[in-house]
Amino acid sequence: QVQLVESGGGLVQAGGSLRLSCAASGRIFNIRTLGWYRQAPGKQRELVASITSSGSTNYADSVKGRFTISRDNAKNTVYLQMNSLKPEDTAVYYCNAELRSTYYTNWQDYWGQGTQVTVSS
Repeated sequence: QVQLVESGGGLVQAGGSLRLSCAASGRIFNIRTLGWYRQAPGKQRELVASITSSGSTNYADSVKGRFTISRDNAKNTVYLQMNSLKPEDTAVYYCNAELRSTYYTNWQDYWGQGTQVTVSS
């Protein structure tokens, strides 16, 4: 009964910028933590950035100073602003939400469908 819809991926040259968005919809009671993960070809999925309900953020070392995560609680939306993109940022980016729905009584993890980000050199 909950869906995460991502947008904003695409092809960009090295040094360029992209802004990813992820909107959660459905029977949502409360969202605790939102995060962005990515998976590059031949590599494991890794955490890129996360943000808690209180606004505390965490970033992978590889993106610190270049990426910024933010959230709009009124819209149930999380954003990832990506600047100074590098070819090694190329991956499928996934949105993740830790939330409680009106159907379940405990916290659950939900995932978006993924959006491709390709950085050319």
